[in-house]
Amino acid sequence: MALKDIRVVLVETAHPGNIGATARAMKTMGLTRLVLVRPVDFPSPEASRRASGAEDLLDGALGPTTLREAVGDCRLVIGCSARTRSFRHALLNARQGAQQLIAEARGGDSVALVFGPERSGLSNADLDLCTHQVQIPTQPNFSSLNLGAAVQILSYEIYLASLAADEEKEGVPSSGTRPALQIEMDHFYAHLEWVLEQRGFLEGELREVTLTKLRRVFTRARPHSGELKLLHSILKLIVPGDPR
Repeated sequence: MALKDIRVVLVETAHPGNIGATARAMKTMGLTRLVLVRPVDFPSPEASRRASGAEDLLDGALGPTTLREAVGDCRLVIGCSARTRSFRHALLNARQGAQQLIAEARGGDSVALVFGPERSGLSNADLDLCTHQVQIPTQPNFSSLNLGAAVQILSYEIYLASLAADEEKEGVPSSGTRPALQIEMDHFYAHLEWVLEQRGFLEGELREVTLTKLRRVFTRARPHSGELKLLHSILKLIVPGDPR
């Protein structure tokens, strides 16, 4: 199974009970890697109480202070958000998202499923660190889901996708064609931004909009490491040097 390579990341969770409920939802479906980014109240007796047998997932769950660090070694990062954004990611439903996570985790790479704060959901900045966005289909006139319920639904879909993949025994992609790690993409975005600055392309009030659009282009393309090396070489021909 690829379940061990899937991490569930909670960003700025306000209520410790939701952390415990998430741990329990994950463990019932075979998921064991929980990462907490800047939780408001953790460790907490309430989190342990709501975990109800899944307390082991809470041990060591407190992660780095930024989502960027939490998913830096992942090739696939799927952010769960019910809101439609102005610059769309590749949008998946719960079943499609689960199948994508399992398909890529079977190659031995770490992948992540990310949930934002209960009230506001993932910020645009955090969603920009994701390669895809997943939405759970709900009734349009009442689409609000509790965090624990959302995690349970997606964990269930992931477990079903894992069982189906084990039965099919499909081949996994070779290391040469796997998408680049998120930390590699971050280095590329920094290099691209530096080159565009040197050439005077990012002047004016549309700077951030332009960078966001470019990030989305390469997020959809999902280049592998070899392709990134080629892109870095092209950037160095445009402006010699390295921003790092």
